[in-house]
Amino acid sequence: MLLGHGGAESRLPSICQEDEFCSVVMRIRLEPSKAVLLHLVGQPLDGLARQAHISGYNISKEKRISMVIQRSGVCRMSAAEVVDITYFSDVLCIWAYISQARVDAVTEKFGDAIRIKHHFCSVFSDTARKIPLAWTDKGSYEGFNSHLRHVAERFPHIELHPDVWLRTRPATSTSAHLFLKAVQQWEHDLHRPSASSHLGIFDRVLWGLRCAFFRDCRDIARWDVQCEIARTFGVDVAAVEDRIHDGTAFARLASDYQDADKMRIEGSPSFVLNAGRQKLYGNVGFHLIEANIRELMRAPRDGEASWC
Repeated sequence: MLLGHGGAESRLPSICQEDEFCSVVMRIRLEPSKAVLLHLVGQPLDGLARQAHISGYNISKEKRISMVIQRSGVCRMSAAEVVDITYFSDVLCIWAYISQARVDAVTEKFGDAIRIKHHFCSVFSDTARKIPLAWTDKGSYEGFNSHLRHVAERFPHIELHPDVWLRTRPATSTSAHLFLKAVQQWEHDLHRPSASSHLGIFDRVLWGLRCAFFRDCRDIARWDVQCEIARTFGVDVAAVEDRIHDGTAFARLASDYQDADKMRIEGSPSFVLNAGRQKLYGNVGFHLIEANIRELMRAPRDGEASWC
């Protein structure tokens, strides 16, 4: 629904035109970053004098709001369905480290209109095998380090330690993934999952581990390093350890890896939308992610194919 442009007011007559439904006039004041619904007037066709006044209702961050005017003349507002985004990454992947800024930007842009579900995929499961084999003719660890430093130069929003993969070589990303799934489960069990527009404890620990490796050159495959970082964000490490010992974290991680195989995830990072119909992989720009989300928010009618 196009509401208007700039700071002007727009009048949208006859939003509901169905027989016996209300004829509606809505005044909208648009501001640079938000639209405020100032006044909603519903006049039932049966002539009953009913009005609904709603002041200061914030529909910022591009939330789609539908107005349904019932035969009784009572107005009801319902938000469009939340767009689910399954986000696959490997904690030792520099592209996921770079992409975090885009994840944050998408979250800031769309807020509670989206729900990002963090999953892990296995890219650096055995680094002692992966890196020497992949970089045999390109300088092994030294060549990989040089490649990462050149990549980082293109993205000034990240910090990269000059000795990454030289002084510190985590054996695997799997141990960090297991720890993070335990943190995620622990936070879920507290019955206080964070809203999409706010970082939860899991999100903070995940970012803390990424920064610990890429920025600080610490070995995040180690249990003691994982625990130290998690404690700084208020994590109950004993409770996290329980979820590893009882197998829960293993089950959650196995489910992530199985989902990655089922969805044919090619690597890290990958955004999956529309029940797997749309996949964005690798160094994907913010505007491409935004365009895919907006297309889904357009909420095509049943039977109408998405052009995205």
